[in-house]
Formats: sequence, C-alpha cells, structure tokens
Amino acid sequence: MITGRNYIGSQLKASGTKTFKTFNPQLNKENPWVFTEATQEEIDETIILANQAFAAYKKCSGLEKANFLNTIADEILALGEELLVQYCSESGLPKGRAEGERGRMIGQLRSFADMLTEGSWVQATIDTAIADRQPAPKEDLRKMLVPLGPVVVFGSSNFPFAFSTAGGDTASALAAGCPVIVKSHSMHIGTGEMVASAVIKAAKKTNMPEGVFSNLVGGGTTLGASLVKHPLVKAVGFTGSIRGGRALFDLAAQRPEPIPVFAEMGSVNPVVLLPNALKENSQKWATAYAGSITLGAGQFCTNPGLLIAVKGAELTKFTEELATAIEKIEPFCMLHPTMQSGFQEGAQKVISQEGVSKVAEYKGEVAPNHGAQIVLTVDGKTFLENKMLSHEVFGPFSIIVKCDDESQLLAIVNQLDGQLTGTIIGEANELNAHTGIIAAMQNRVGRLIFNGVPTGVEVCPAMIHGGPYPASSDSRFTAVGTHAVYRWVRPFSYQNWPNSLLPLALQNENPLQILRTINNTQTQSPINYV
Repeated sequence: MITGRNYIGSQLKASGTKTFKTFNPQLNKENPWVFTEATQEEIDETIILANQAFAAYKKCSGLEKANFLNTIADEILALGEELLVQYCSESGLPKGRAEGERGRMIGQLRSFADMLTEGSWVQATIDTAIADRQPAPKEDLRKMLVPLGPVVVFGSSNFPFAFSTAGGDTASALAAGCPVIVKSHSMHIGTGEMVASAVIKAAKKTNMPEGVFSNLVGGGTTLGASLVKHPLVKAVGFTGSIRGGRALFDLAAQRPEPIPVFAEMGSVNPVVLLPNALKENSQKWATAYAGSITLGAGQFCTNPGLLIAVKGAELTKFTEELATAIEKIEPFCMLHPTMQSGFQEGAQKVISQEGVSKVAEYKGEVAPNHGAQIVLTVDGKTFLENKMLSHEVFGPFSIIVKCDDESQLLAIVNQLDGQLTGTIIGEANELNAHTGIIAAMQNRVGRLIFNGVPTGVEVCPAMIHGGPYPASSDSRFTAVGTHAVYRWVRPFSYQNWPNSLLPLALQNENPLQILRTINNTQTQSPINYV
C-alpha cells in the first residue's frame, strides 16, 4: 500500500504541507496517490539518525552486511506483481522492462553480498616492522578501506529500480558500511516507497541499526540541496542531467567541508563506422542501430546519439538503410510528458541549425507522450564549427556526421566532451590502419566497444560505467559493478597497533582468510612471528 509519506528510518512521517502526485504517461493522466514533501525538520532528523546509525553499522561484519543485502533482495521479490504494476504505472515502461530491471537490481544486491562474503575488497595492505633497519627502524603499518559516513543517493528518472531506491548506488554504499538516505525521484515515488518498505523490513529482520536507510520525498530542488549541504552527509550519488549533477557538485564543493559527488550525467556515445564494415555489413549495422537508437524511447544514458564516418558510397547506403529501418519502428512511450516535450524541444533546436538535414523521422500517428524517432545528418566541417550539435538530446535521436576524410573524423573525436562509451564498427583487418582514431576514442570515453551497440550495460567487476567529465564527475570510478563500492570508502592506516585491537582484516592470523598484500606480496597466509 502506498502511504505517500517519508521513511525516516523505519518510521513513516509526513508533517509537511507541500504535496504532489506522479503521472501515468501511458494513460496520460495523474496517478491517484498523494505524496508529501519532507520538511527541513524531517531532513535534519533523518540525517542525524543516519549519522547515529553509522557508528554501529560501520562495525558490522562483512557477513552481517551480506545478509542484510540478500534479505533486501528477498523482500523486494516478495513484493511480487504489485511492485511491477506500480513501476509501469509511474514510468510508462512495459512489464518486460520492469521484470528485467528488477532482475538487475536483485543481481546487484546479491553481487555485493558475494563480495562482502569473500571479503578481500577492503584491500588489506601490511608492511611489517623492521626494528633493526638502518639508519632508522621501519614501523609496522597496516592499511585498509573504511566507510565515509552517511551517503545521499538521488534516484534517477530512467531507471526506477536499477539506479534508484535500492539500485547500484544504494547497494554499493550499504556494502561499504555507509547508511543511505535516498531522495526518491519525483516521477516514480510510489515505486520508490514500495522498494523502501522492503529495505526497511530487511533492516529489521537482520537487526541493522535504526537509520541505516531512509527514503525522502520531494518534488523540487529544495530537498536535494538541503541534503547535499548538511554537514553530516559525507558523499552523494547521482544519475541524471549535466545541469542537475553539476549543481549538486558545486553545492558540495562550496561546503565548509567539501564532499565528493559521484554523478553520472550526459553522454552522446559516439560510434565510428569504418568503411569496410559498412561495405560488408551495411544492412546488419543499420538494423542494429535502428534498434539501439529507439530502445526504450532512447532514454538510456548509453544511447548512440552520434554516428561518425567518412563520406562515400558505403555511408550513403548505410544512411538510407538506417532511415528505412528506423521509420518502421513504432514509437515508445516516454517516462513523462516533460521528458517528451524536452525531447521535442532539444531535437527541434538541433534541426534548426544551419547545415543540418533530416534523413529519417517516424511518419505515422504518435500517441501522447511517445517519442517519434529522428535521424539527422550534417557534414564534418559544420559539426566542428557548431558545438551545440554535440550536446545530448535525451530520446530516440541520432546525428550522422559525414566527414571529408579520416583527418576530419579524428578532429571531431578529439573535440568531443567526455563520454560513457565509444564504439568502433569495423572489420578486424581495419583496426591496425586506424590506430589514431582508436587512441583518440580511448581518451574520450570510459568504455570502448568493438562491433556492437552501446545500449546494454553488463553488471560485473570489469564494467566501467563512467567516463571523463561530463559523462561522470570523477572518471576514476564506475557506477555499475562491484567496484562501485570504492566511491564510498577511504584508505586508513594503523601504525604500531596491538594485534588484538586491529580489525580482523589486518590481524596477523588473517581470521577472515582474505587475500592481502603483505610486504608487497599478495597472499592469504598469516603473519608468523618467531
């Protein structure tokens, strides 16, 4: 049952007067539930409670935290069909997408639980003492990762499960030992409340400290700003627009104690099409990219918004085949009327630029809140001269850039802002002849794909879902996979500390049986002193 209230720890509260509703874009009408925005007093209460919880939660063992995360997954699954219906009613996304994204959310929680159970993620590093070293003795130093403190997570509009209430940011922060305060996204607050109820139930079942998780409601920017500026908050996770992410980043930097903001923001995910690939498999790639551009109404952060190639018969043929393929695809419902209008406004702004031509557009009747796909072309010189053409248009949209030669193509890649992904479409025997382009792409992206589409993000340790700014605010970290945990920790060293008072991960006997680095050698062996 949806209450419309805020979870302050395990307590449901709604003392404020500002209320709002979510919207069903498929039915083109408001949903019935009324949600109450958190007051400043409730915000303060939530953060103080989280800070109190941190003192106890950071001491929980890896196995205790793993049990918590697995129980969250169990409780989410126990919500059953009702949760999927809620998701669809607030997002306009189909049930199949809801099921797939729920599976990803559950998989993330369980993968962090597995990481905690194994335990080596803390990167225990030990340099033992050498008392008789000359000219000065060497001290005993032992280092490991420790949690930062309370983390604020902003739910994302386009992933109500995987990047929201119990998604990757929350799962990784809880795994690190940090209490989490979620600012639920205003487009799917009911979905967020249901998932939050599962997290709270799991916290109670596993005896986690009160305040280890909270879920707050807010429709504007006031709640988010208050959370980021609060002195007890130690880090922020965000997925959304460049404008939103940068605003939070600036707020955090202006605090008396600046804190990190790990923001995943905008990306046009450039695709370089090499000539032999188009000559040999033009139809294949046209069909693949028609599907990728329109997948989920183009509302993926890895949507291929830029296709770049050298002019020629191969590119002309590919452009025609892509136009034919993409115009046959029925438009998808977008997340909200504001998303659809934002898409239309952004697309029209690009279309109005000098030198831009439209080569494909869905020509049938378009239902309310659906995004009709658009493909444009522009020559390389015009693209280089007009920075606006490289900005993200969030929706089923892509631009084909026709370059005069490879030198111009390389100049375009070098001029691009940081991106989440880059893709090279080519024959294997072409790669050695285009090493400059490959190197340039590597400098601009977090993940480089060969002969594929960027839509689709595997959740695994080797995944990088981040990239140079503005794709993300810190390219050294990923928002997907177990390595996301490293955003919420800091290294901490003990010097000459009594063995019995050290954390288990650093004790001589290695009671956790984890992999450690001892005097520059990785080993699971204990330290034996004669």
